[in-house]
Amino acid sequence: MADETTGRTVFCVKLQKELPALKEVPFDGHPLGQRIYDNVSQEAWKGWVEHMKMIMNEYRLNLGNPDAQEFLLKQMEEYFFGKGSELPPEFKPV
Repeated sequence: MADETTGRTVFCVKLQKELPALKEVPFDGHPLGQRIYDNVSQEAWKGWVEHMKMIMNEYRLNLGNPDAQEFLLKQMEEYFFGKGSELPPEFKPV
């Protein structure tokens, strides 16, 4: 199942199957961006975007703040390559 424009697929570390790859490197110039590009599918990335919205809202992150950016990058690395991003302590799914 290749991406229609590039034909590139990856064995997705998050979903554990071969899927269409991302079309471009997220956070170009950051080592995590290249690692995600090489190992994460479009489908898994969409899941991260939804998870990231929840994290940003629950923690009230201001991405203009370097500490908030670093926190989010660590959460992203855990989401894809670690034990999974932890939910905020007070988070209650609806």
